[in-house]
This record gives sequence, C-alpha cells and structure tokens, in this order.
Amino acid sequence: MTRLATARRLVVKVGSALITNNGTGLDLQAINEWARQIAALRRRNKEVVLVSSGAIACGMQRLGWTKRPHAVHELQAAAAVGQMGLVQIYERAFAEHGLATAQVLLTHEDLADRKRYLNARSTLTTLLQLGVVPIINENDTVVTDEIKFGDNDTLGALVANLVEADALIILTDQPGLYTADPRKDPTATLISEAAAGDEKLESMAGGAGSSIGKGGMITKVLAAKRAARSGAHTAIAWGRETDVMSRLAAGEAIGTLLIAETQPIAARKQWLADHLQLTGKLILDAGAVKALREGRSLLPIGVRAVEGEFERGAAVSCLTPEGQELARGLANYAASEARLIAGKASGDIEAILGYIDEPELIHRDNLILLA
Repeated sequence: MTRLATARRLVVKVGSALITNNGTGLDLQAINEWARQIAALRRRNKEVVLVSSGAIACGMQRLGWTKRPHAVHELQAAAAVGQMGLVQIYERAFAEHGLATAQVLLTHEDLADRKRYLNARSTLTTLLQLGVVPIINENDTVVTDEIKFGDNDTLGALVANLVEADALIILTDQPGLYTADPRKDPTATLISEAAAGDEKLESMAGGAGSSIGKGGMITKVLAAKRAARSGAHTAIAWGRETDVMSRLAAGEAIGTLLIAETQPIAARKQWLADHLQLTGKLILDAGAVKALREGRSLLPIGVRAVEGEFERGAAVSCLTPEGQELARGLANYAASEARLIAGKASGDIEAILGYIDEPELIHRDNLILLA
C-alpha cells in the first residue's frame, strides 16, 4: 500500500450499498464522515475527485417510493429528483470544512467524443486547480442502454484515466477482494495485493457473466484493470472502516491493492482504450496481427473483413482471426471504403476509390494494443 502514500491525485468511488446503507435511504452520517476525510486529504495537498452513486435512491426517498421502479422513464425521473437532494447533501457536508463542490454528470458519449472528452478533462483539472471537489455521477436522467457506463466502478476508472489520477479508491460494503465469495466459501481469504489485470482475479471475483459478478466485485476488478492503463493503482476497501481514505492515502495496508505495473498510456491512446461502444470491427489476418504487435500501422492488405458502419475518423476494434480484440484505432477510411480496399495493397487504394487519403487503414500513432 506504500504506493498510495505518494499519490497526489485520487479518485474515490463510493458505492450504492454504502451511500444508501444497503437500500434504507441516504446515510447522512456516512456522507459527512467521507467529507471530513476528503477535507483532511485536501489539507495534505491531495487532490480528490469523488464518484458517487445514490441519485436514484435519493429520488425514490423524496418521492416516497418504497420499491425501485423498472420503467426507464421512472428511473430517470427519480434520478432527476435525487440529483437535487444528493448535491445539496454533499454541498452542506463539504461546506462544514470550508470546501466548495461541483456537480459533474457524464455519459459514455461525453468520453467517446474527442471534443467533449477534452472539455470534460479541462473542466475537471480546472476545478482541482481551484481547490474544488468535483462530485461525479453518471447522468441517469438522460442515459439509455446504448450510452450508459453500466456501473460507477467503470465510471470511476474512466475518470481516473481522464484526470490522470495516481490512484483509484473504491469504497464498497466488502473488506476487499477474496480468493472466492466469502459468503459461500468459508475458506476464502482476503487478497491484500495483486497486479491489476491478472486474469486469475476475474475468476476469483466470479467471472464476467456470473451471478456473483454482475454489479459486484468483478466490476471492481475490471475497473482496476482499466485504471491501470493510465498508471493508476486501485484500492478496494470497506467504506465504513475508520478513517479509511486517510489511512489508505498514508500507505496503510487496508483491503486489496491492485497494482498498475505498466507505464501510463499517452492521452489520445487512453481515450481510444476507454471507448465502451464501438461502431465497427476489422477482422485481421495473421500477418496484420504480427505487424500490430511489432508496433507497425494497419495496412488494408491485412484486413480480412469489415463489420459495422462507421465514418472516417471513427474508433474501431481490430480483431484477431479467432475473434479476440487485439487493438483499437481511428480509421482513415469509412466502412464502405474500407470494405472496398480490404485485402488490397496500399498502392491500389487510389485506383479502387478514385483517391488516396492515407496508405494505412489505421496509423500506428492512432492505434492502441489491448492484448
């Protein structure tokens, strides 16, 4: 945990179970305690971004609903009402310590669009420079299945990458990551430290498609893997542990630390890696797979097939012949054009399309390897 002691910029994610006291309503005492701890971190010159759940739960409470609705428009309405209450509660809690707060609502589209990504990045970094605590949530009022992050663990990792944080702290209702589900396996032991991205962790967390993993520990393991791309370590700990944030930031061993072992990825390539939905896929041959792994650009001749519809400049996925995602990149040609030149030499592009923009389908500077 000593790696966290040198972290200057932190993203703290608080889960729904914690902030709502397991669904019984917003826990004001806990929120006040977290505000106190973040204020203590600010006095130590640590910058903190808070990613918080709880808007829908707060809205339900204000509307007098005892059961969570299933209709999307009702959930969005609850979120709209709840955001007002949640922000008021946080504002009061931080004001007690002389700290200003700012609400930032994001959707995946905000981070998928390069201009909006840069705008969000500039806003957050400016807020941090001003000494303000940004409080971030997914914009549940307008979100749809096509653009939602899906969980605030993923959102926390995306924000960590966005602001180039040194660490992501995920506060949950569990003490950390275990070798198995401790509720079902009495022999399960706590993992105090591991490498973020270790595939064994995903199976320990329940597997991506299991009933254990959905919305549970698996999302935290995958979030740590994502945050590690920008060099951020991830701590997973029980949110009600006494002074948990301050102690973690001081380097104390609490919960599970998942270490980022790779060097931070350049900002543009990190943006590519963070796309959660892509409009197109390029199926590569073995030669193209080898070329990309050697750090070269993707040429049309190495593409077997083109799937989906996308415009020039869109982020697309590059798959191995076996269907594994190998890389992501910005396409120099639209899908209709890419289909015409796929499998052809770069020297034939002009004859086929009537013009040549670039000899590469994806230039290496606009491409990031994922596997």
